[in-house]
Amino acid sequence: MNPYLYLIIDLLSFSVPFIYSFERKRIHFIQYWKPYFGALLLVGSIFIIWDVFFTIWGVWGFNDDYLIGWRIATLPIEEWLFFLLIPYASNFIHYALVYFLPRFGLPKSVARFLPVVFGVVALSIAIMHFDRLYTVVSFGLFSILMFLQTYYRPPIFRTYMLSFLLILIPFLVVNSWLTGSFTNEPIVFYNNTKNLGIRLGTIPVEDFFYCFSLLYSNILIFEYLKKRFGYQQIDSGEPTE
Repeated sequence: MNPYLYLIIDLLSFSVPFIYSFERKRIHFIQYWKPYFGALLLVGSIFIIWDVFFTIWGVWGFNDDYLIGWRIATLPIEEWLFFLLIPYASNFIHYALVYFLPRFGLPKSVARFLPVVFGVVALSIAIMHFDRLYTVVSFGLFSILMFLQTYYRPPIFRTYMLSFLLILIPFLVVNSWLTGSFTNEPIVFYNNTKNLGIRLGTIPVEDFFYCFSLLYSNILIFEYLKKRFGYQQIDSGEPTE
C-alpha cells in the first residue's frame, strides 16, 4: 500500500497543464488565474459540501491505506486538492483545444436540442431512482444544468461538449485508478445501494455526470468572471458552422 498514492495522482494530473499555463507565446493561461481560481473556489465549495455530507451518509468513502492521513471536515486533504487541481487540469484541455482549433464545435442546431434531450433523460433517471441518493443528486444536478443551458444558451457549450469527449480520456485513467482498476483495493469506494450499480470498468456511471457538472460549472463561472472584469477572451465560444 502507498499512503501517498492519491496525493501523487492529484499532483501528476495537475503538473503538466499547470507548467504549460506559463507558456507565453500562445495560450498563457496563467494570466487568467484570478477569475479561474475564483470560479474554482466558488464551484469547489459547493461540491466540497456535497462531498462532506455524502461521506457522512456513507454514499462513498476513502481507503486510509492510500492517504497521508490528514482530514478536514471528514474529507482527506487529497480530496480537497482534487477540487482545485483536477478541474484546472481538465479545463485547461478545453482552452488549449479552442486556441489551436478555433473552428471546432457543434452546429448551432445540435447545440439547441441536445441539452433538452440530455435534461429530460437525466431528470427521468433521477425520478425513477429516487431511492438512490447519488443517482438522484448527480443526474438531477446535470439535468438542472442542461435546462439552464437550454434557457440561457451560453455559446461555449458548442465547443465544450466536444472538448469533454477528450477530457474523458484522462478522466477515465484517473478515476479508474481511484476506483480500484490498478490497485488491490479502491482508493475511493462506493455504496452500491446509493447508486445504480452500473459501472464502466470500476467507475460508477454517476461519476460521468458528476464530472461534467463540476467541470462545466467551473467553465461557466470562469467565463462570467472573465467578462465581468474585462479579461481578453481566449476564444469567442462561437465556432463557425
